[in-house]
Amino acid sequence: MTNKNRIESQEVNAVFDHYPVSIQEKLIYLRSLVLETALETDGVSSIEETLKWGEPSYLAKGGSTIRLGWNKSKPNQYVLYFHCKTKLVDTFKELYSELLKFDGNRAIVFNVNDEVPSDELRHCISLSLTYHRIKHLPMLGA
Repeated sequence: MTNKNRIESQEVNAVFDHYPVSIQEKLIYLRSLVLETALETDGVSSIEETLKWGEPSYLAKGGSTIRLGWNKSKPNQYVLYFHCKTKLVDTFKELYSELLKFDGNRAIVFNVNDEVPSDELRHCISLSLTYHRIKHLPMLGA
């Protein structure tokens, strides 16, 4: 299991270093939620940290990729992306539409001043990390 504080990949580390400091802190926090959730989720034995589409990405065997993002065209937002061809974001909307903001069927969007609902976000992350084992269940077994 990847150490939650140390970024093993120089390429991933370089991407984090490229973000503005305020966004870096937000994305590092999301990264820690992903890695901590992986440690706490039954059936997740390891998680891979890599780059996909030039952004830090996380994948567990039997899961669906989670990607962290920021775009300078929307400097006050940062994003947790999920595979758009899954039922993940639709399920998150059903469960947490009053707490989370979404971008279509692909992302949870945060503004820099938002308080992150950690427990609910951990649940979303856990569903993604185990997606291929639960995708046949109504509401992903939530």
